[in-house]
Amino acid sequence: MPLTAAERATMIERYAHGPTLLKRALAKIPADALKWKPASGKWSAHEIVVHCADAETNAHMRLRYLIAEPDPVIVGYDQDGWALAFDYHAHPLDLALATVEAVRANTLPLLKRMTVQDWQKTGRHTESGRYATEDWLAIYAEHLEKHSRQLERNLAGWNSR
Repeated sequence: MPLTAAERATMIERYAHGPTLLKRALAKIPADALKWKPASGKWSAHEIVVHCADAETNAHMRLRYLIAEPDPVIVGYDQDGWALAFDYHAHPLDLALATVEAVRANTLPLLKRMTVQDWQKTGRHTESGRYATEDWLAIYAEHLEKHSRQLERNLAGWNSR
């Protein structure tokens, strides 16, 4: 069922607020806890933030393909594979955080001026099938919220170890 204009506006506000949540959660983590992993196969706080930078740059382009291309194919990726392939711990944390902020700031004006027709556009995701602009919004309105909570869980695990 399509979202109402009010529901979209609420999600856009959540999207806009995401970097602030991520920065607040990250600021609570002591420097010596940044690369600590809560368990095997789980990400450190550092890896979470670098993942967010990669995910947000992918999101940035996904929305643009959905709006501008006639039959867009949205390519999925293996986020755990990326963390290993790109050695997320070697990537500068401050640059990753700046990327998240810049990409969201650059996408926000586009979201606010999307037309009713833009909100009806769809493509195909290589992993999940039909993928619409409203699907995109629902996913990315929540994305940094989820990872902010993950940072908080990592901190709690670090404190109770």
